[in-house]
Amino acid sequence: MDIQFIRRLAELLQKTDLDEIEVVEGESKVRITRHQPLTQSFQPPVSVAAAAVPAIAAATPPSTPVLASVPEVPEGYMIKSPMVGTFYRASSPDAAPFVEEGSIVKAGQTLCIIEAMKLLNEIEADVGGKVLKILAANGQPVEYGEPLFIIAPER
Repeated sequence: MDIQFIRRLAELLQKTDLDEIEVVEGESKVRITRHQPLTQSFQPPVSVAAAAVPAIAAATPPSTPVLASVPEVPEGYMIKSPMVGTFYRASSPDAAPFVEEGSIVKAGQTLCIIEAMKLLNEIEADVGGKVLKILAANGQPVEYGEPLFIIAPER
């Protein structure tokens, strides 16, 4: 799962009345929850058994979604998808990817292909530099404006 997918889930949580979303993809699992602030104060009844257990300080629940295991995204120039389609790192399944993380690219160099309506569109680098991060997975559907690559521009 990529960071943009997780962010979209968090935004969905904020825009709806949902309190929790859980998504499982293969061995990856992410659960995003939102806790609404309580409008009434609640004090649980105290019993003899509960009095024997040490008290645990109650924290105020956050009002914003909590993201679990969010990978750190490096800073740099972001190449975004110019269209909706399917992201491909190579020209064919058996071909080498156009670029890898750490590759040095030139402005105008092909970074990937996005298939849209059975047309293969080459996506080129806007700037030259080093590819810091590839944010989309091969074969993954992408949306317009979704970040695909982060490039450290040449100085």
